[in-house]
Amino acid sequence: MSNLDLNLLRVFDAIMRERNVLRASEAINLSPSAVSHALSRLRAFLNDDLFVRTATGMEPTARALEMAPLVRDALVIIERAIGPKQFDPASTQRQFCIAATDYITAVVLPKFLQATSLAAPNAGITLLPASRIDLTTQIDVGRVEIALGSFSNVPARIHQKVLFEERDMMVIASNHPLAGREISLKDFAGLPLLVVSTGGSEDGFLSERGLTRRTEMFDRTALLAAFESVGKRPEFRIVQPHFLAIPSLLAGTRTAAIVPASLARFFARSGMVYATELPWEPTTRALQMIWHERHTEDRGHAWLRAALADAALTAAATSAA
Repeated sequence: MSNLDLNLLRVFDAIMRERNVLRASEAINLSPSAVSHALSRLRAFLNDDLFVRTATGMEPTARALEMAPLVRDALVIIERAIGPKQFDPASTQRQFCIAATDYITAVVLPKFLQATSLAAPNAGITLLPASRIDLTTQIDVGRVEIALGSFSNVPARIHQKVLFEERDMMVIASNHPLAGREISLKDFAGLPLLVVSTGGSEDGFLSERGLTRRTEMFDRTALLAAFESVGKRPEFRIVQPHFLAIPSLLAGTRTAAIVPASLARFFARSGMVYATELPWEPTTRALQMIWHERHTEDRGHAWLRAALADAALTAAATSAA
C-alpha cells in the first residue's frame, strides 16, 4: 500500500462508472491523457488489464469487477470522513442518478421533480433506463444511487423500501367496441393481448449478481388461471418493452393491454384509452426503491430517499382518487 497512489483508485472508480476514458476524465476533472496514464500505472501495479477497449466502451475484467464495489466503498468512507457533515438541499449542487422504467418515470418522477425543483433547485438528476443495464453492477459501483421497480431475492448489501402496492388493470382503445362498459372474463378472453416485457427471461424474472427483478409487468400466472377457467388460452398478439407506447399501439385495434393500475389511470386521464378492472381478482406487487448499504448514512442520499418516498405516496394517492 505504501507504493500505491490512492488517486489511481479514484481514476479506476470513474472509469468503472463511466466505461469511457473521456467521460471519466470529465467526471473527476482530469485530462483524458492523465486518466490514461493513471490507468497504465494501476495496470502495472496490479498486473492486470482491468479494462479492455471494445466497440461499446471500456469493458472491465474479472479482477476489475471484483475490485469495483470494494473501491467504491473505500472512497465513500474517505469522502464521508473529510466531507461536509451537513446536507443542505437548497444549496447543494450534487448530482443524483436514479434508474427506473418508463412507467415509473411517468407516474412517480414528475411529483418528485416538482418537489425537488423547489427544495433543491441546483441539484442534478440523471435518469437511466432500469431495463437496459446490468442494474446490480451499476448499484455496486455507485453509478446508480437508487433504482425503482419490483424486486425479490434482494442481497444483504442492497437495502430496500416499499413505496406502494400496485395491482394490474386492463386498458383498451377509447373507441374500442367494449369501451365504456363492464367487460366480462368471456369478453376479455376473446381479445388479443398486448403485454410489456423488458426481456431477459422466460419466467418473468431476471437475476443479476444476487438481485432478482421482474421483467414481465403483469401476473402471467393469474392470467393463465383465469383464461383456463373459461377454456381459453391467451393470445399474446404484441409483446414489447415500452409502457408509454401502449396507447398508440392500442389505437384502432381490438387489442387489450394489462398494465399497472397507476399507469392505467394515467393513460385514461389523457382520453386515449378506456381503463377498467380485470375480470378476475388481481394480485398486488410492491413497487420498491433499492440502494447500496454504503449510502444508508449519507445525509444527501437520505434526503433523496425521503423525497422519492413522498412523491410515490402522492402519485399513489392521485392514482387512487
